[in-house]
Amino acid sequence: MAERPEDLNLPMSVVTRITKEALPDGCMISKEARLALSKAASVFVLYATSCANTVAQKNKRKTLAAPDVFTAMEEMEFETFLDPLKESLEAYRAEQGQIKERKAAKRREREEKEAAEKSVESSTLVTSELVQAAENASADTDEESMAVDQPEPESDSHTIE
Repeated sequence: MAERPEDLNLPMSVVTRITKEALPDGCMISKEARLALSKAASVFVLYATSCANTVAQKNKRKTLAAPDVFTAMEEMEFETFLDPLKESLEAYRAEQGQIKERKAAKRREREEKEAAEKSVESSTLVTSELVQAAENASADTDEESMAVDQPEPESDSHTIE
């Protein structure tokens, strides 16, 4: 839980950004008005959270879910916000799905690249082993041909046995 009541307020930068997006160009908002909006928004979020928590507890759950928030909005008589809220949730889920798909595609691409690199390394290794084997075979053949060309040393018949 928050240590001080001020810890429960929304950040002023967020409130400022939202109000600037909602107001027409050239419209100014005072510091006091931003503070009042911040406190009102914080109270609304806390109240909506409390109502959604009550819904979850009625359903014998400890985790709040989107349907709990929808039900809470109806109980708080904010039905007019349900459609925009549901649309925002769908947009968020779609965005998260796209992010997940991009990450999966990057992961697959990286794995394919690594597999291709391993394949190249493996074929290079096999090729170098084949070259080495061919060189060894060639060297063995050269030694054998040299051995055939050289006469065998004659035994000394004067050797005492």
